[in-house]
Amino acid sequence: MIINRLLIANRGEIAVRIMQTAHKLDIETIAIYSTADADALHVKTADQAYLIGDAPAQDSYLNIDNILQAASESKADAIHPGYGFLAENPEFADRCRKAGIIFIGPPVAAIRSMGLKGVAKTKMREAGIPVLPGVNKVDDRTIEGQLEEIGYPVLVKPEAGGGGKGMKIVRKPEQLMEAIQSAKREALSAFGNDTLIVEKYLEHPRHIEIQIFADQHGNCIHMNERDCSLQRRHQKIIEEAPAPNFPDSLRQQMGEAAVSAASAIDYVGAGTVEFLLSEDNNFYFMEMNTRLQVEHPVTEMTTGQDLVEWQLRIAVGEHLPLSQDDIGIEGHSLEARIYAEDPLNEFLPASGKIEHLELPGDIRIDNGVVSGNMIGVHYDPMMMKIIAWSGSRKDTIRKLRDALAGLKIAGVKTNRDFLAHLLRSEAFENAKVTTDYLDGGSTFHPASDRDLQDTLAAAAKYLLEKGAEQSPWHSETNFRMNQENSSILVMSIEGNEYSLTTTCTNKVITIKTPFGITTQASSFEPHVFQLGNQLTVFLPERTIVVQLPDTESRHSAESEKNVKAPMSGKLISVLVEAGCEVKAGTPLIVIEAMKMEHTICAPQDGKVVAIYFSVNDLVEEGVELLDFIIEHNVPQDPDHE
Repeated sequence: MIINRLLIANRGEIAVRIMQTAHKLDIETIAIYSTADADALHVKTADQAYLIGDAPAQDSYLNIDNILQAASESKADAIHPGYGFLAENPEFADRCRKAGIIFIGPPVAAIRSMGLKGVAKTKMREAGIPVLPGVNKVDDRTIEGQLEEIGYPVLVKPEAGGGGKGMKIVRKPEQLMEAIQSAKREALSAFGNDTLIVEKYLEHPRHIEIQIFADQHGNCIHMNERDCSLQRRHQKIIEEAPAPNFPDSLRQQMGEAAVSAASAIDYVGAGTVEFLLSEDNNFYFMEMNTRLQVEHPVTEMTTGQDLVEWQLRIAVGEHLPLSQDDIGIEGHSLEARIYAEDPLNEFLPASGKIEHLELPGDIRIDNGVVSGNMIGVHYDPMMMKIIAWSGSRKDTIRKLRDALAGLKIAGVKTNRDFLAHLLRSEAFENAKVTTDYLDGGSTFHPASDRDLQDTLAAAAKYLLEKGAEQSPWHSETNFRMNQENSSILVMSIEGNEYSLTTTCTNKVITIKTPFGITTQASSFEPHVFQLGNQLTVFLPERTIVVQLPDTESRHSAESEKNVKAPMSGKLISVLVEAGCEVKAGTPLIVIEAMKMEHTICAPQDGKVVAIYFSVNDLVEEGVELLDFIIEHNVPQDPDHE
């Protein structure tokens, strides 16, 4: 049995990644896409592409009938689901089998066994693998009593979920029911199943996962571990292999446990067994993902193997390419996920058009976007992954930092600067990160005075080099521009030498075009992208937008009292009525964006005057949701002195 034509039932960077291996093996690739993805990179990369529906995932990438129709029309031999979406859907795997199409994944029974976390934990406990205490199915009427024995804190999460969606930490009994209702809504939206489980929440654990592979002939091996402890909202953002400060004895124990887990369910193909590792090095089964993982590249880099190729070969009945003794560890690898999101605004998903994209060279990038693509609200906000490798962890961190400094994206907010910040943190450098590391705040702050000084100097240099005719001013001398609460005055001294005075530092900087900038703070070659009257300035670890003077944003006192949407999305709940008075922090509106809920609260004590949208309305980022009057002055008792 061979595969000649492979349909990839997914989108973005994973679809492109699978196509790269397929093309290497001379397999023709078929893409599917929604109306929102007509110009997407995975569509351009494929040999053939089929439009299968409108933008929402349920109308396109989750529509099994349309996908199988595309497979039939394209005469595909096999379907690779990537990860997420349909990769862990037993119905989809079964329908592929019945249609005579090879499903690149495990048997239907194995998917079912691990797809529901409560069932999976029961099977693992029976197989002798340590499991955290918990409740396998939440019943609103009895759950509070059941949790008294387990004790708080607990973790509420969807039984059919993944990727951190719908997961809620509950530290007090009075928080439980609200967490359950919110988790149910997110679970139903993301996975079509609102069944929840609850388990004991382990404080300060590491998240260690083991890559396993099994063939159709009863052979199963592990390919070592990955450390995925650096997370925000239970979503991994930086992963590495091998895990730092990880004894060989523990690697062997957890590897054997992962193989036992796979063998217990007659597993075939690629899978990942995920564990929580306590501070005293006790490990507990968390879940098994019956698919390829987002972070699989770090395993590829340290083992020298192509995991997608392994998947394809195993799917057609070949034996495992290597034995357990053949799997070693070479060097160290790190992966950073680039998301469209705003780290300074609680990591809310961002949307917009990628106006400029420049990728760093000499490093692996699993990319799913090109300049001109729209980042919408319908799909996961991950854009690409940057993967570094070297002979040591220290050198790999440096390589990844350099790569992030060379990544330039304008038009949509990303977490690029935040990732650079994390890679320089003492906790990460010393491998002291646990899954709750970011729960208390990331210490990631707005741009410093030094950043602003460098930004304004770079923007001034860029504009001066454009010349008077292209500049927004009629003269190159004596102009001012602004960024947040800082401004810069530029005056020509003589010829191509300029004096810059910034309000943020009150220091004079001298620049000489067309050369680089040297200030008291930094020495660097600036990179600037202009879109209309906005300049995006790329510093090594900061991306800052400068607004040119003639379009400086101004907010009237009237608009300041309105509550605005922090991201584009669908309004799923209105928690207040017009005319009601609320205290600071009171939940007002819930917006769903990219399958997660975001609650917008009252900024201060005040009164809701008017509500401009209704449940199920789609709203754009920055739009006014409701009119909110802040009660600045509370009338005093005239008899009170």
